[in-house]
Order: sequence, then structure tokens, then C-alpha cells
Amino acid sequence: MRKKVLLLMSTLLAAAPVASVVSASSQSTVVPAAQTAKELALKIVAEYGVSGIQYALRDHGAVVLSDSAGVYDKATKAPVTKDTMFGIGSTSKMFVTAAAMKLADMHRIDIDKPLTAYVKDFKMADERYKKITPRMLMNHSSGLYGSHFEDGFLFDDNDTEAHDDLLARLRSDRLKADPGAFSVYCNDGFQLLEIMIERVSGLSYSEFLRTHFSGPLGLSATKTPRDSFDRSRLARTYLPQSEQALPVENVNLIGTGGIYSTAEEVSKFGDVLIGNRTDLLSEHSVKAMQSHEYRKGFWVPEETNSFNYGLGWDAVQLAPFDDYGITALSKGGDTTMYHASLITLPEHDLSMAVLSSGGASSYNSLLATKTLLAYAKDKGIIDEILPDPTFEPAVKAEMPADLEAYAGLYVTWGQLVDVQFKNGEIVPELSDGFSPPQKFMYTGNGQFKNKSGNATVSFERAENGKTYLKFVGYESVPGIGQSVTATYSHQKLDRNPLDLATKKVWDARNGKTYYPLDEKITAVGYLVPSFMTKQFAVNTDYGYASGAKIVSGNRAVNVVQMPIMHGRDTIDLNFYTKQQKEYLTIGAQAYIREDAIPVFTLGSGTIRLRHDQAAWFKIDKKLANRELIVKVPASGGFAVYDAKGATVHYSKVHHKDSVVLPEGGLIVFGGKQGDVFNLKVKKN
Repeated sequence: MRKKVLLLMSTLLAAAPVASVVSASSQSTVVPAAQTAKELALKIVAEYGVSGIQYALRDHGAVVLSDSAGVYDKATKAPVTKDTMFGIGSTSKMFVTAAAMKLADMHRIDIDKPLTAYVKDFKMADERYKKITPRMLMNHSSGLYGSHFEDGFLFDDNDTEAHDDLLARLRSDRLKADPGAFSVYCNDGFQLLEIMIERVSGLSYSEFLRTHFSGPLGLSATKTPRDSFDRSRLARTYLPQSEQALPVENVNLIGTGGIYSTAEEVSKFGDVLIGNRTDLLSEHSVKAMQSHEYRKGFWVPEETNSFNYGLGWDAVQLAPFDDYGITALSKGGDTTMYHASLITLPEHDLSMAVLSSGGASSYNSLLATKTLLAYAKDKGIIDEILPDPTFEPAVKAEMPADLEAYAGLYVTWGQLVDVQFKNGEIVPELSDGFSPPQKFMYTGNGQFKNKSGNATVSFERAENGKTYLKFVGYESVPGIGQSVTATYSHQKLDRNPLDLATKKVWDARNGKTYYPLDEKITAVGYLVPSFMTKQFAVNTDYGYASGAKIVSGNRAVNVVQMPIMHGRDTIDLNFYTKQQKEYLTIGAQAYIREDAIPVFTLGSGTIRLRHDQAAWFKIDKKLANRELIVKVPASGGFAVYDAKGATVHYSKVHHKDSVVLPEGGLIVFGGKQGDVFNLKVKKN
């Protein structure tokens, strides 16, 4: 079997010669890199849920490798080509960062002056907002809670509400920390940069990109949802294990993640970020973007990492390149369906972009890393490619009694974990959110390791006075490569005593699901409801709900302060009751509690929407297994879910007007106020 795979790869390499080879010597240099890239691309497509992948490598501004694997469309089996477009997700943040720095070059802004100097109607329910600067937006240290994604991810819909309403939504928000205290991934900051660019320049953000970057660079395939272009050029997207292509996904949070492009064009933009186009972005701005911004606030004391923020960049000292003495800059991006990675080596004038439909940006990053190392070796930049680190199985040691003091309630990714110690092991099993839960045993020197020894946890009291569980892990993706993450993965919570009445109210919310009322029916979340529903882990003995500190029967406020990733997208919870039904608001978005949803009993008739809100119903047992036929208004749609929450039907994707109603399921109708749905349930 292995021989067949190698033969197939050799055939593909011969059939698709390397593009834009700049010289005979570079042609011999790029062949090993091309083989590495093709082998990894085929592996990713075959085994990691990717329908199509595209990549491009530039050396001193010239494309020396451009290729792809997989299909653009499963139905026609048409292959991905260099002209196929993909969404690049958060790699878009490099464009809005460059745009902000362009304004600085033009002396239109000072990145260290308050944002309020440029966006005068930016206000928050926290006086500290006046200290937020553009630099803090770019290095993730603004203190903003994280992400206002309402109506941000839509199918075939480029509605601008997510952009237009952001300032109004932020007015009721607090900050999680003093501006500049630490850097934790924050999408809203880059949306604010987009608004700032528009206010200062007088252009729409899409126009600004065309004028100052896409036009001068000749980026004909780099577009935003607001641009007019041939959407059929976009690679088709699919749910895992599905053959049905989905509608076009519009990420209407353009500064945060809304750009479409190709690998060749993203790598060409990488040339700007390296500093090769000082006519577009000054050397001073390029160097500023590469600065080690993460060191300005409290951070995990670990230099080898996949995350160390610059301005826009996820990493300005990306592992494993630092092992070779090479500075590598990295930015990854993921939408619901698309994934991207850009890695540049500025000292060697190299940049590589990898885009895909399906998979994950982490896979794309590993492909780019291994290809760049192969290219660097054959170019003589490095002598050899170092093997991935290996680890000895953990050996249990006697655990000191003083470590027992670290037992207690911790929060990670909004989940509560009651950490205890038993026979020198941490219980329950722990995960950093990227790897499966694992057992960790004490091995000495204050460290606990997993069985294979490739992940270590320890407990640290940081300079901000809070206690964290530090996780350092080497994650191997079979057949692709290895990455390393060092992070504070869990924050210890102090006890917050509650009275009995408050405990009773919050205990009743534990594990309950809350359904969104404000998402447009075109939202991608209706296809994957777990993306937009809310569920809370409540621990009233300690007094917390998913990391928010309970302060009354109907309110809980965020206390999570973790850098890098695990402290992102924090929330305050506000509950209220109307007509004996419980509702929840997070920021400006409203949700209804599952047991407040009315029962759908209508055999035939109509439903009229009273507001621009989703109308949720539980399916009556008497209607289970019967066919529902819906006449949907032009601006409306509906979705049906089974008792486990799995999507049975979503009209915006499945394009059918009928569905068999599942027992114990839910149905939701959405559209504009006054929309009428004509319904008929067939008799058995």
C-alpha cells in the first residue's frame, strides 16, 4: 500500500510542475520542499476531513512552489487550482493590522493614543475604556471581553449588522482587566480597528484595502463579503462526512476574519509584512508589528511556544523555528468551514500560505512549517532538520503534602473543574482544550505529567496574584507533525458564599440550554446549533457559573483573567423573567431557556413573526414522525432538531419545504417582523 501511495505522489508531482521557479538552482532547491508539501497535503485530505487544500511558497518575492490537493467540488470532482479562493478567517487580522499601521505611516493616527481620539462614539460601561489604544487592539491587550459574533457568520448573506451595531453593543459591556494588563485573544479589537480605519480614512474598509493594498499588489482574488466577485470561485465547503455542498459562508466581521483569497495572494501579502514593499508599509511599521508585544503584560514564563503575540501576529517567535535560531512569524485563521495559515521568515525573505476547506488551521500550519524547513535545509539556511522531541513515559514520585493547597475549583474555556489529588494523581482527568482529557501523575519538581510524558502541568501563582494551572504540551498529529503549546489553561477560583435562595435559583440553571432569539435565520449556527446555544456549568458551593461569579439570583460577572487563549470570550450573565418565562442576556443578545419554549401543536395554519427574532417551539408528541410542509416567505427560513440537538433539517441548506418531525425535537422559524409561514402537517 505504501508503494502505491508513493507512486501516486510521484505521478502527481510529475503532472503538476512547480510554478514560477526563479532559476535552475532554485528548481533543484524546491523539489524536496515540493515533495514534502505534496505528501502532507495528500495526507491531510485523506485523513483529516479536508475536501481541498492549496499552498504557495515565496522566496524573495517570487513564487517557487504553488500546488494543491483535493477537490474544489465533490460533486464534479473538479480539482483545487491556484485560482480557487478560500476564506482565510483570522488571517484577515493581518490585513486590518497593516491597514492601521498604514494610517500611522500617513500620520493619520498614533497607535498609542486613545481609540476615542479616532472613534469618538466608542463608549463602554467601564471608565477604563478611555485608556484603550489601537496598539492594545492589535496586541490583544485591550481588556475587552472578546467576541460579539451576532449575525457575523451568515450563509449567502452579507448583512452588515455585526459591523454596524458593534459600538452600541459595547456600550453595556465592562472590561475584564485594565487595558494593557495582559494579552488574550480578542476578536472585537480587530472589528474596532476596522471601524477606526473607516472613520479616519473616510473610505469603507473594503475600499481602503483595494486602494492601499489589493490594487497596488495586483491581488485580484483578495475580496471581502462586501465586494462584487464571482462566488463560484470559492472552494465548496462541507460538513464532516457530508457530500452536500453548503451555501457560501460570509464572515461579516471583516476585520476579524472576513477576507477571501488564494494561497499565492496571501503569500504575496506576506511580502508586505516581511518589509519588501516599503512603498505600501514602512520598515518602521513592519518592525513594530514584529515586536514581542506579549511581554508587556503578564504571560506564561515559557519561551518555546506556538503563541507569542506581536501586532496582529499570533506568534513572533514560532516554535520550532526558534530551535534553529530563525525568527518565524505566524498567523492562523479558522471560520466555521475554512482554515488558513501564513508563516513568514523575514530574515530569509520567505513566506508560505496554506488554505483549506475543512480541517483546521493547525494542520495547515504544520504543513507550512515542515515545507519551509525542507526548503531552508536545501537552500543551506539550516544544516539539518531536527527530529521532533520524544518523551519518556512518566514515572510517579511521592507528592509533597503542600501541593494539596492547590486543590479547589478551576475554570477553563467556560467549564468548571473541581481539582483534587488522589494517590499522587490529579482528578479528574485534565485537558488544555486542544487535546483529550488525560491523567496526570506527580513526577517531581512540582510537576505532574501524563502517561506518555509529552504534557506537563504545574501550579503557579502569577504576578497578578492569581493561581493558575500551567500546561506545557507537545501535540502530535499523526503523519503531519508536532506542535507545542505553553499556556495557563485553568484559573483557580476563590470561594464565593451564596445564600440558600440564590443557590436554589442557580442550581435550577445548571445544564439548562438557552436558545438565541436574535440570530438571523441565515446564521451558520442554525446548521451547527452548538455554536450559538448557551449552557452553563454551575457550582453553587463555590458560587460560580461557567467562570462568572454569581452576585445575585439573576446576575453573574466575569472573573476570568488568563492570557493567550483560555481566557478569551468571557461573559456576564443577566437573567430576567417575563410572563413566567426565563430569558438571558449576554451583552445585547437575548436567549430563551429551554423549559420556557412553547409546544408546537399546530396541525395546519400559519405562524406570524412578531419581531425580527427567532421563534422556537418544542415538537408535540402527537406530531412526531409526521410530515410538516412549510411555505416559507422570501426573507424567512426554518430548522428542525432531534431530541439530542442534531440538525434534521435547515431550509437554507437543504432547500426543501418539508420534513418529518422528530420525537422530542425542536423547530425554529426566523425572518423579518410580519413574515408569515403557512404550515400543514400530513396525517399518518
